[in-house]
Amino acid sequence: MSKVFAAVDLGASSGRVVVGRFGDNGLELDVVHRFSNDPVRVGGTLHWDILSLHRGMIEGLRKAGPVDSIGIDSWAVDYGLIDASGALLGNPVHYRDSRTDGIAAATDDLYAVNGLQTLPFNTVYQLMAARDTPQYGLARHLLLVPDLLAYWLTGEIGAEYTNASTTGLLDVRTQEWSLNLISDLGLRAEVLPPVRHPGEVIGFHEGTPVVAVGSHDTASAIVGVPAEGSDFAYISCGTWSLVGLELDEPVLSDASREANFTNEGGVDGTIRYLRNVMGLWPLQECLREWGSPDLPELLKEAAAEPGLAYVVDLDDPVFMPPGDMEGRLRKLAGLPAEAGRATITRCILDSLALAQRRALRQAQELSGRSVSSVHLVGGGALNALLCQLTADASGLPVLAGPVEATAIGNLLVQARAAGVVEGGLDAMRALVRETQRIVRYEPRGDDAVWRAAATRAGR
Repeated sequence: MSKVFAAVDLGASSGRVVVGRFGDNGLELDVVHRFSNDPVRVGGTLHWDILSLHRGMIEGLRKAGPVDSIGIDSWAVDYGLIDASGALLGNPVHYRDSRTDGIAAATDDLYAVNGLQTLPFNTVYQLMAARDTPQYGLARHLLLVPDLLAYWLTGEIGAEYTNASTTGLLDVRTQEWSLNLISDLGLRAEVLPPVRHPGEVIGFHEGTPVVAVGSHDTASAIVGVPAEGSDFAYISCGTWSLVGLELDEPVLSDASREANFTNEGGVDGTIRYLRNVMGLWPLQECLREWGSPDLPELLKEAAAEPGLAYVVDLDDPVFMPPGDMEGRLRKLAGLPAEAGRATITRCILDSLALAQRRALRQAQELSGRSVSSVHLVGGGALNALLCQLTADASGLPVLAGPVEATAIGNLLVQARAAGVVEGGLDAMRALVRETQRIVRYEPRGDDAVWRAAATRAGR
């Protein structure tokens, strides 16, 4: 008899509920509901519409029908504050809001404790920006987005480990909140809930278990990487590209800190040693500004453009905010006035391949781990041009897919908790290899050309 699980998977631009059926045919997926995730700017602050996301989740779970358990994953760092009555003290602030501008630069080094890449939107910096607000003073609990939605389903308070590891407040060695660091920063340790781990039952929603999964979407995506052995790198590519390796221990060297690599918690106590690269966000913003033109046709035209003619450093913070993305790209890449959308698209994808090349090489150098292939999962796996450019830039074969790696990882952790899947990450990944389509891209071209382009991009 098959077992059925529901994965609530929330991304920065949309959410979906995916049903996974584990039976004689392995794993079968069915996306039963999709809904938009549209931020709202109110009073000059950019917020997530968390109540709309809750509505989309509930509608998706209704469409899913009876399931054996539910798991929730989302993006990292953002949170809601709950008061003593259990009420939400305002919509969560979006990580692209400007309230944290300049705060990270003013802090002492935290890397020896949290092992995190310095990003302006890390939870620790958001809290430093919010610590004098009335809402923060009234808060009884701080709940990251998946934990907040799980609370609304179950009434239970907690902080799932993989997402908690992105806050900057967790000790990367002990996997618990760092009370000394929190005190030194003048923050309130009492609002941080107990840490729970993937596979634990959080509580029940209408009699159905809600199970903690890798609630940071990248943690779930890495579970869904169809790798065999340990000599692989991964790129979880969507709005962001998370580029890195799976390790047993964090890398906390000065060189790692200076390279801005992060040590985030993974499922089964692993370390996601990675670097955040801007990802497909610039292309997504351009497509929005252009009125959502036909993407396959645009990519076909971009593939015919001269390669590496125009490149930029996509990690430049100038590309972080929404709005006028084309104008910023034109200025920094030196694009001529006659350059059209295909040229701009090729510029973005060439630049992203360069950024991923650099992160892949640094991850190996800093960790002392060499790799023989790159697994590219997530929405970017559908972009054949990007996959080929990544292979060319890195000089490594790229195995693209599955697109639904995050939902698959979410479902696999639930299935293991229910006793349907046995074993560790190797066993779960074997099931992914057996049931999902993977496309292989072999490297081609001249590495010297990519080195020259990296120099021109300031990389």
